[in-house]
Amino acid sequence: LSKFKNDLEQLLRSGERFAASARHCAQSSSVEFEAGWRDAVVKHADWDGTNSRNKLQQSMEVHTACLRIAKLDELKATYKKKLLDALSGPVQSILETGERDSWASIRRLYRRETEHIILTFSDSLSEYELDQTTSVEMVLELREHARCTVVKKAREEAGNILIRMKGRFSTVLSHDKDLMPRTWIANEDIHAITREARLAALRLMSVMAAVRLDDKPDKIDRALMVSLLDGGPLCWKRSIEFTSDPLASTTWQEVLRLILCSLWFTRHGVRNKLEHFMFVQVSPQDTLITPVQCKSIWRQFKAETEYPVAQAILMQEAHRRSNNSLPPAWTILVLAILGFNESMFLLRNPVYILGLFLAFVLSYAVWLQYDIWAYFRHGTVSGLITISSSLLPTIMDIVTAIINMSHRKKHSLHRSRRALPYHAQSLSNQSHQHAEVHYHASPDTPSSVDSSSGSDS
Repeated sequence: LSKFKNDLEQLLRSGERFAASARHCAQSSSVEFEAGWRDAVVKHADWDGTNSRNKLQQSMEVHTACLRIAKLDELKATYKKKLLDALSGPVQSILETGERDSWASIRRLYRRETEHIILTFSDSLSEYELDQTTSVEMVLELREHARCTVVKKAREEAGNILIRMKGRFSTVLSHDKDLMPRTWIANEDIHAITREARLAALRLMSVMAAVRLDDKPDKIDRALMVSLLDGGPLCWKRSIEFTSDPLASTTWQEVLRLILCSLWFTRHGVRNKLEHFMFVQVSPQDTLITPVQCKSIWRQFKAETEYPVAQAILMQEAHRRSNNSLPPAWTILVLAILGFNESMFLLRNPVYILGLFLAFVLSYAVWLQYDIWAYFRHGTVSGLITISSSLLPTIMDIVTAIINMSHRKKHSLHRSRRALPYHAQSLSNQSHQHAEVHYHASPDTPSSVDSSSGSDS
């Protein structure tokens, strides 16, 4: 038995087929046992080796069966790992794109990889010479593992559907069809773009709502658009009267049957076409996101995407105001009088603006003070002659008045300085006299007592 085990391990390690190696080792061990049994019969004539032969045969069969089970488990684990590597990454990438044909691509990938690996697995099983039932069961188990791998990856992606929807919404909202960033100019229709972005997010949720490996058509995307999306060509959905919320269910079968049959009856007025929608079957096992969860996710999605829409509207309004608003009238007047270069020069040198302002104020004061407008009552030429003839005397009068004001200010300051010592001296004399009066008028002072006592003596 030990030789059988060692020989079988060596043959399997060298790459030989399992069933052929087991038969070869069993035959070798049986031949060796028969040779040993004949030698034992010569020594012990009355010894019967039938029981020993049967026991050896059973031990070899048990060891072969145990080793076969272990090898088959290793083989299944190896091919399951191959299926996981072949399906997990590509399925995740396809689901991340969230295109309308995502499940069609996943089905093609699933069938291609599964058939290829199962074909290789069947070839590997042939060396164990299993019966047909066992082989079919193992192939079905491997096929089910491939399906479970796809479903597991789809459930993982469905758990992140809100993040995926917000990412898709932001991409469509902030980029055009050429993937160029939007500038939100005045001719952009924000409401239409917002609806398009929400429609893209809703289609992504419809893709992730159920597993579609069996190539059975469904109308989940249409049901979600009718129930959740507002406005657009689907506004006719308001004519449909539901007895309850169509998404208040945990199964898609009831939701789809209610919505689609109502749409068919409303649009066509035909009630004998119920079999048209009987193909809509989404089993609970294939459901990734229930209708109630879709409604909750959509409500949260709309609440979290209101801010970028409001920001886009504000940017468009600011852009429209910046394009439509005209500069102030005084700016237009300055540009018309001075020109663009001179205006820019004044803006770069504010001191000149201050000088011009002071000159304007002074000119306006002179205009009002001397009633310049009165000189032009008898004509422009006579007014200009009168102003030019009286300009020099007027300037001299202004200069003389300024000089006189300066002299008067100096004289008043000099008088105030001369009056200050006299005023201070008078204040000191008054305070001294007041102190003496207070001193002589007080009867309780020692000086008054002394003076009175001197007079008595």
